[in-house]
Amino acid sequence: MTRIYHNPRCSKSRATLALLEERGIEPEVIRYLDTPPDADTLRSITGSMGCSIRDLLRKNETVYRELGIAGIDDEAVLIDLVVANPILLERPIVVHDGRAAIGRPPENVLSLFLS
Repeated sequence: MTRIYHNPRCSKSRATLALLEERGIEPEVIRYLDTPPDADTLRSITGSMGCSIRDLLRKNETVYRELGIAGIDDEAVLIDLVVANPILLERPIVVHDGRAAIGRPPENVLSLFLS
């Protein structure tokens, strides 16, 4: 199964979805601003990417500064902040067969479909 955590207002997210569809891949589209991933899902995504939640944060978002996230090192606290403020999550994220990638640039996600 393939999923894309998608924001239709984001050009990179739209381009990544189009890239997948052009290749015959019909992902489950999750509009993460409307249906935010829960803490377990975020842990699964970061685990499959081998990164921390901080690597998936949009540091230029106003809420990032307002919440003082730069000074927070606790992974669990950061995950809870992303659950409560999904706008903080980098986009798009594509998950396929237990692996995940950020579509920046969109072609980054194609590595998920190579054997």
